Amino acid sequence: MYRDKDIAIVILNWNGRALLEQFLPSVLKYSEGAKIYVADNASTDNSVEFLKTSFSEVTIIQNYENGGYAKGYNEALKHISEPLLCLLNSDIEVTKDWLNPIIKAFNSESNPAILQPKILDYKDKSKFEYAGAAGGFIDKYGYPYCRGRIFDSIEEDKGQYNDIIDIFWASGACFFIKNDAFKALNGFDESYFAHMEEVDLCWRAFNRNYNTQYVGASTVYHVGGATLNNSNPKKTYLNFRNSLMTLVKNTDSNVFSKTITRMLLDGVAGVRFLLQLKPLHFLAILKAHGTFYLNLGSILKKRKELPKRSNYYKTSSIVWSYYAKRNRTF
Repeated sequence: MYRDKDIAIVILNWNGRALLEQFLPSVLKYSEGAKIYVADNASTDNSVEFLKTSFSEVTIIQNYENGGYAKGYNEALKHISEPLLCLLNSDIEVTKDWLNPIIKAFNSESNPAILQPKILDYKDKSKFEYAGAAGGFIDKYGYPYCRGRIFDSIEEDKGQYNDIIDIFWASGACFFIKNDAFKALNGFDESYFAHMEEVDLCWRAFNRNYNTQYVGASTVYHVGGATLNNSNPKKTYLNFRNSLMTLVKNTDSNVFSKTITRMLLDGVAGVRFLLQLKPLHFLAILKAHGTFYLNLGSILKKRKELPKRSNYYKTSSIVWSYYAKRNRTF
């Protein structure tokens, strides 16, 4: 049976002193019994010095370079032995008793390997937050979406998702995983740097018959975009590149036709950016596709090495459902 002391809460930090100062107190206040780590990704501000003087109860792990979310966590988690890991963004406010439903779920007969709490918007606490909301799913062509958030349509929290259900992917903003499962899956794919690496990990977990769940009785509030916001073309580049990589690596069959369809749909998204007078985002998609082509050999090699499972999606095309059928809620 797992208990509070079995959880390691690991916050990845890069030049985030202000965020640590704002949000770390809630983690310390409401996570009694858990061990709290800050993994610093070679910050150039005074984050580490600030932690040493202001939060001496926190254990600091210092990475020697900024390898992004993927490599940053892979390196940091090598130093952690607790059986349950919570990968927590530095811009999250946790709530009272947020860990109790998580521990209860890990101890349940369904034996999940990965869990996600309800993620609400720190700036408007009545609404779900973009990065995860009430649990993630994926369509046939590798487009991720969430209960409570489909593309840019975000629902109010009216208690409609106060449940425990199986999901396809859990948000990297607040990502619980068993330490032994993380190791068995070889951690995150470091070529991602940031964005979509948690979807890739959860897809690989699904293909290895691990169970991922959402726990609606646990709530956190996420600022979102604190490191790289949606207006940044680099985020567009990483999302489109990494999403294509994830599809090719993990889909069960018809990978060629799915990839071609996906790239055509990406082209439509690029035209939409042009119509919105966002040429840098259009160029980011072109760059993402170019990088994908250049690395296709290594991506296909990874695909060969990974097991596959079918029936990974509930919706054939979330793009068709959203734009043609005008479905705005899960």
